[in-house]
Amino acid sequence: MIRPAKLGEMTDIIAITKACAAQLIKNNIFQWSPSYPTISIFENDIQRKELYVMEIDEKPVGTIVISTHMDQEYIPVKWLTPSYNNLYIHRLAVHPDHQKKGYAQQLMSYAENQGRANKYASIRLDTFSQNKRNQLFYEIRGYQKLGDIYFPKQSIDHFHCYELVL
Repeated sequence: MIRPAKLGEMTDIIAITKACAAQLIKNNIFQWSPSYPTISIFENDIQRKELYVMEIDEKPVGTIVISTHMDQEYIPVKWLTPSYNNLYIHRLAVHPDHQKKGYAQQLMSYAENQGRANKYASIRLDTFSQNKRNQLFYEIRGYQKLGDIYFPKQSIDHFHCYELVL
């Protein structure tokens, strides 16, 4: 079941992202750091009603942010659609104990269905340039790679931007 996250679930949400970060580091992918994502970022996501969780047996096992807010870093990207009616995906994570079960696919399908149902032009996101698995994940779903951006506080490496026209 996918539903809006609650502030009282912050311990579970942080545990998911910390476990994902540890798994990424184990695979020499330095995408998430101790300074990202933080509790305050997730609290803000919840306050804006943009953070969703996937729960199994009444416990969150995955997260996704579905936002209408375009980060400043995205401005220089040559997007496929005008920048006024789009959804942005951030912080998609499934606890490593629950990966490879189709849960990330379900979270993305949920976001895409929300986008279509609410007549958004597209879904935009970024993924770490060193995370080939994520790139393939989005490309198989039909997302087009458009350009690169940087988040200097997060990594010295760049992030690829993708868009799916709805």
